[in-house]
Amino acid sequence: MKKKNWFLSIAVLGLILFLAACGGGNNEGNESSSNNSNSETASDNEGTDKTFELNFSTASVPNDAHTEGLYTLKESIEEKTDGQVTVNVHHSASLYTQENEAQALMRGNLEMAYVSAPWVAENIPSMSMFTSGYLFKDYDHMTEVYNGEIGEEVFEQIVDELGIRPLGAYYLGSRQLNYRDIGKEITKPEDLKGVTLRMPNTESWLFLGEALGANPTPVDFSELYMALSSGTVDAQDNPLPTVQNAKFYEVAENITLTYHVIDTVWPTINEEVWQEMGPELQEKMYEAVEDARETVDTMNIEAEAELVEFFENEGVNVVEADIDAFMSHVQDEYMNNEEMTSSWDMDLYEKIQDMAK
Repeated sequence: MKKKNWFLSIAVLGLILFLAACGGGNNEGNESSSNNSNSETASDNEGTDKTFELNFSTASVPNDAHTEGLYTLKESIEEKTDGQVTVNVHHSASLYTQENEAQALMRGNLEMAYVSAPWVAENIPSMSMFTSGYLFKDYDHMTEVYNGEIGEEVFEQIVDELGIRPLGAYYLGSRQLNYRDIGKEITKPEDLKGVTLRMPNTESWLFLGEALGANPTPVDFSELYMALSSGTVDAQDNPLPTVQNAKFYEVAENITLTYHVIDTVWPTINEEVWQEMGPELQEKMYEAVEDARETVDTMNIEAEAELVEFFENEGVNVVEADIDAFMSHVQDEYMNNEEMTSSWDMDLYEKIQDMAK
């Protein structure tokens, strides 16, 4: 009998151990399930741990403020993200030309580039409103629009339609006319009749040239110095800092101050890359963009205050335009072109104009 009880005790103990083992297995299964869940969550948030190498392409030359601003941007991004995001700066159209870089940005072949309203208008016709001459009164007016609520709405539309995201607007300067010896000074629109004026190769830029009164001709920025030197074009328009840094004044020794465009460029990122970054990195990117904007805007504002004297000391003939005559002529050309303005939000146009008062 005792032997029988002993066998029974062994059997019960075995059953208990078996059940404990099964329970342990279930716990291991639950732990495994928990690990899988954590793994999925980590996968969902993997963008926050991922490293990013951003190539930034620009046609601007080394001494341009918006080129200098890219090094501020690079330093600020890499510092704020502890190297999680790095930036390679490619200036002087060394990676993509001015005409090709925006397309590369849209295709995802390039992470970042400067874009501007005239290029955007090629793809979103309503944006041609932001390319019109004398839209902005001055720097303060421009930056209040672009770097405020209106700019946020405009940039979101670009995201939705083109898959690229402008992160702000940098001041390039006020565009002025710079021209070879054409036998006269340019002070009013009539003086531009028959003058071959270089413009970037977009419809909105070319129309602006017509609105000013000139014969616009597309020439890539990288080819502009030679085009002026050879006489392929008579004139070009750019902010004074660009005229200095690209040395256009060496081959076009006349400048007329027209202030016909308060010019900007927009540091822009491919939207897929932006979404991969996640909110934390995005916030740091915005902070870095603001750091670079301060660099660019300050440099150009200070340069414009000094450059007229610089050019005059270099033997350049600098004259003031009849601004009222140019403004009236240019705005009339736009308002009388129904094909150009039919897509515009005229309420927004009037709101922007009112903000200048």
